[in-house]
Amino acid sequence: MIVMSVVGVTALAVGGGALLMTDNNASAAKETPAQQAAARAGMTVKCPDVATSLSNVPQQARPAVNNELAKMDSQVADAYQRLAEPGAKADQESVRTRVLDPLTSERRQTLDRIATEIEKVQPRPSGLDSLAACTVKQDQAAAADAQAAAPNTPAAGNTAPAAGAQGTGGQGTGAQGTGGQQQSGPQRADFVDIRKVKPNVKNPRVQGKGSKGTFSSRCGRNENKHFNSDNVIVAPGVSNGAHHMHDYVGNKKTDAFASNQVLESAGTTCTNGDRSTHYWPVLRLQDGTKEFDAGAPGGGTEGNVGRILRPTSVQLSFKGNPVSKVVEMPKFLRIITGDAKAFTNGTANANASWSCTGFENRQLKDKYPLCPKGSNVVRTFKFQSCWDGKNIDSANHRTHVAFARADGSCQQGFKAIPQLVQRITYKLAPGARNFAVDSFPEQLHKPVTDHGDFINVMSQKLMKQAVSCINSGRKCG
Repeated sequence: MIVMSVVGVTALAVGGGALLMTDNNASAAKETPAQQAAARAGMTVKCPDVATSLSNVPQQARPAVNNELAKMDSQVADAYQRLAEPGAKADQESVRTRVLDPLTSERRQTLDRIATEIEKVQPRPSGLDSLAACTVKQDQAAAADAQAAAPNTPAAGNTAPAAGAQGTGGQGTGAQGTGGQQQSGPQRADFVDIRKVKPNVKNPRVQGKGSKGTFSSRCGRNENKHFNSDNVIVAPGVSNGAHHMHDYVGNKKTDAFASNQVLESAGTTCTNGDRSTHYWPVLRLQDGTKEFDAGAPGGGTEGNVGRILRPTSVQLSFKGNPVSKVVEMPKFLRIITGDAKAFTNGTANANASWSCTGFENRQLKDKYPLCPKGSNVVRTFKFQSCWDGKNIDSANHRTHVAFARADGSCQQGFKAIPQLVQRITYKLAPGARNFAVDSFPEQLHKPVTDHGDFINVMSQKLMKQAVSCINSGRKCG
């Protein structure tokens, strides 16, 4: 049977993120175009995430279900574009009839198709229809920036803004993107001086039976410019399944259509022959540069604009477990860490960390760091390090792996595997605020949406070497 985590989802769809708009439509009609643009700053479409609610889709139904889930992402992206259209009214009735009602109808039909696909194999799931309705979420930081830029605009709480107004300091929603597209976010409030953050890193003590070694793969910095907006884990067989651009290192053939056989036979950028694939959203400098994808899906047409930054360094390390030895990862194991939709989903699965070199005992989950002179921006993805011992993937791409407990141990039924840590650095001007990760359009480039992806395509011989190195306490690679 399908297991669904729908407790509280209905409340989210009906009331959570409620429209922060006036019921006085007449007053909205009297607003100037600038006021209407400011009134739209920070509005984004918020929908229950169906993918994370489906924890046990039968294997035979997964390809069709994944395809339908990808359609739902496109539906939300299209709805966000309608919400953010320049000149569009921001009053409650207009947003409901122009954006939310059509989106809910599309989602209801898609959910019905998902239930039908599952019903071909097992009893039809109940409760899916409760995930159809969406609301509009307001980013208060964007509203504050827009209010400062257009002081005659009605205050937030009376009128709900959406993308379109320039924020203070050149950072606001609505910075004009290439191809005539509007770029939403980030906001000034999404940045913090790393020197003002208190040390917050705590690591469990390694015990006598723990594994202290490290195995590293050197796979370059994407010098070969391997980019696409696919996601072969979440949306296999679907072009632009991520709706944002990814950086890739390792496997040279990774895209939406790469089967396990393709990945196993592909070349690699890793010096040790590791064919594993590593990918994450690109980081862009929002400097007005018209990138190669300025007019393409996943790029400028979805608000991802500016110059793609090549990392200064990429470190891929596999680490041990504080309380036990580690076992080999199975070939083609898939792991996602972080949540690309954490701005609207909430932070339960958010996991990326931001910091600055020289300050990495201070990690940020929901802010971009402002780094001082001589310090580089650091993104760190620490992956789940406990495996259920059976599956290389799961319906929601999460339940087959888990994070270790606070003391480093794995929950019952799970085994410790080498923990992948992706550490990526970038050289930016001191205190720079004009950078952001690519994101789904409605996620407003929030740092909390950052995420990393991994597919293990190591040979059995190389994986054995990695595990031996880690368990014996050596540093290899």
